[in-house]
Amino acid sequence: MKLTPDKFDVPVISGYGPGWVAVNGEKISRSVVIGARGQRLEWDCNDFTALTGRHFDQLAAMDAELVVFGSGQRLRFPRPEWLQTLMSRRIGVETMDTQAACRTYNILAGEGRNVVVALLLEQAA
Repeated sequence: MKLTPDKFDVPVISGYGPGWVAVNGEKISRSVVIGARGQRLEWDCNDFTALTGRHFDQLAAMDAELVVFGSGQRLRFPRPEWLQTLMSRRIGVETMDTQAACRTYNILAGEGRNVVVALLLEQAA
């Protein structure tokens, strides 16, 4: 039996490490938002303490069914008031550390789900 690797028609996170991710082989070292429908934009925050509701409003405007939030090297939850716009639009939010968010996004995007992943990439001090 011949086995071939899965091929996806969506942006795929092909690698990650402290302070970086690779999307379809391209290394990115700044916080980024990636959508299964081909969207990709810089996410203007380089530290969890810099996050505001405006960052999550930006995610709501992408009109996904689910947002996966990668909170950095460790799991940290966004403040409930930051999620109001997402909740009012009935967009689900899952929070996990950035590495878990990368893996989860790949699975959901590969299944054809309309998912967005917001990855907080913090730089070492």
